[in-house]
Amino acid sequence: MVKHNNIIPGQHFHKDWQRYVKTWFNQPAKKQARRVARLAKAKASAPRPLGALRPIVRGQTNKYNGKVRAGRGFTLDEIRAAKINVNEAKGLGISVDHRRKNRTEEAFQQNVARLKAYRSKLVVFPRNPTSKRAKSGDAKKEERAAVKQVATASVFPAVEKRKKVKARKITKDEKEATVTAVLRKARTDALLWGRREKRAKDKANEAAGKKPKADADVAEE
Repeated sequence: MVKHNNIIPGQHFHKDWQRYVKTWFNQPAKKQARRVARLAKAKASAPRPLGALRPIVRGQTNKYNGKVRAGRGFTLDEIRAAKINVNEAKGLGISVDHRRKNRTEEAFQQNVARLKAYRSKLVVFPRNPTSKRAKSGDAKKEERAAVKQVATASVFPAVEKRKKVKARKITKDEKEATVTAVLRKARTDALLWGRREKRAKDKANEAAGKKPKADADVAEE
């Protein structure tokens, strides 16, 4: 700290900041190079789709679970339910994730339907194009000729169709209802549900002439 007529310390504030500056002058060229690489990959794998089929999953935590996105892969149960051989799934362009688990029946059925829709539209080319033998599951020559490549990363986009709610007039009961009172009652009902059920059960037993379980235990002692 400076006091009286002392000299001001010579702090070295002139840092060599130019060393730490990063530049990306090659960004436009890299963008073009990636595009050329994608086109080359598409031509090499044609008419096979560029991306694999992925399941529809929900984001983690309460903040993001309202949105759907593409997952890593289908579960083994989903693939079996769609009547697809697990060993053949990757060869058909279906991504597999053996670690994922099905938590809800709704999501399970949604992904099974997604697999069935993909399988119904899939055109399977023979492994050996010059072979004259046609194996079971291979598409006919006419179907193969009409095939177009799916050039996007996602074969089936991971989107969820939402039902549109039409606008309507507010009813008289809705106008007169107090929302805070409705929420308070719902919270109270959820809290006291078990106690009320037990009370109703005891009352029914008393009406039938049965003793409560606790009183019966005391009588035996």
